[in-house]
Amino acid sequence: MTEQPTYLTAAGLKELEERLEYLRTVRRAEVAERLRLAMEEGGELVENAEYEDAKNEQAFVEGEIMRLERILSNVEVIESDGRKDIVGLGDRVTVQEIGATKPEVYYMVGAAEANPLEGRISYKSPLGQALMGKKVGEKVTVKAPDGEIVFEIKAIE
Repeated sequence: MTEQPTYLTAAGLKELEERLEYLRTVRRAEVAERLRLAMEEGGELVENAEYEDAKNEQAFVEGEIMRLERILSNVEVIESDGRKDIVGLGDRVTVQEIGATKPEVYYMVGAAEANPLEGRISYKSPLGQALMGKKVGEKVTVKAPDGEIVFEIKAIE
């Protein structure tokens, strides 16, 4: 069974590659130094809280490196196909909730770089799924915990 590709924008790919490089070159060395210093303090390692904390941090850093390597091993960069008549990956979509006074702008991205607080929504999220393939002027309904929300697509960039 082949793994689904991870969709990233060019900026998202660069960001993950930089984070991976930072973890490999800087954080690994910092954690290794913490471990070395904790071991030099002597005493029983079982009772050394600094050593235990450094080991936990090392496990976290190594886990994050493995996670990023797995993501980056199967990346597909989102490139605009030039079409702006329907919503697709990599598009900026302006929507307005019915009854609201201000429109909202979302950037359609892959799950790995989604950050709703920054307006970056995954195409797999409920709103992302509702928007994909739709046109300007269409209304989409999204099921939310408080009930259904209806949005109108105002622009696709």
